[in-house]
Amino acid sequence: MTKIGYARVSTLDQNLDLQLDELKKNGCTKIFQEKASSVKKRPEFEKCLDYLREGDTLVVWKLDRLGRTTKKLLELIDDLKDRGINLQIITLGVDTSTAAGRLFFTMMAGLAEMERELIRERTNAGLQAARSRGKMGGRKPIDEQIMARAMMMYEAKMTVNDIIKTLNISRATFYKYKKMMESQ
Repeated sequence: MTKIGYARVSTLDQNLDLQLDELKKNGCTKIFQEKASSVKKRPEFEKCLDYLREGDTLVVWKLDRLGRTTKKLLELIDDLKDRGINLQIITLGVDTSTAAGRLFFTMMAGLAEMERELIRERTNAGLQAARSRGKMGGRKPIDEQIMARAMMMYEAKMTVNDIIKTLNISRATFYKYKKMMESQ
């Protein structure tokens, strides 16, 4: 039985060291790691799942490293079970090789989804309260003059890094506007 670790943080500025240390401490012989949100594609997680073989144990530091919805987590545990692969969650002391571990995992998956829904509800309530006081929520609209300048710089063969630094805009904003302009 081989222990295979998976470590993930959601943003590039976060650090994986704590998770990596814990996975090594728990006997993982191979560790897949990435910096990606759980709602986006996670290529290293897919590689990890492909790498796992019958009798292996997938080890993660926390439940939310795997996903945030009960449905997705339960689909994952069913897939692992069908393939003869166990799951260990370090911070919860969960090991799905036991009936108690499988039950506990199911309950924790439900709680993780509930936590995410509560955050969403609080965020929406805060936005509605702000709107009722006349404040606008959400992102600021794109300044057309700045974006026109960005496109001119791009056409003049400036690098995207130089453009976003010069104009103090995000890479995502630049590409969103560029895509919008190309589709017109």
